[in-house]
Amino acid sequence: MNDLQTVLDHLHAGRWNEAHNLVQSDSSERGAWLHGIVHIVEGDLEDAEYWYTQANRQFRSRGTLNEELERFARELANAPDTHQKGDTR
Repeated sequence: MNDLQTVLDHLHAGRWNEAHNLVQSDSSERGAWLHGIVHIVEGDLEDAEYWYTQANRQFRSRGTLNEELERFARELANAPDTHQKGDTR
């Protein structure tokens, strides 16, 4: 979970390359969702839609970028502290 929080921190600071490089190492569904959000930030909507699919999330009915970032941050904050890479919860 700490890695995903670091990805969020990078995004909020405008460090999209660092966020993208780090999120690629997380194979969880949350990681895929955040990977999709990173692609939205980058303007790469085709890849964003792919990662949303990997996260079992609806790309076309997502919120705005800010809403998605807030939704992700809330879910991450409420997640059990047992996240490990590869965890699909």
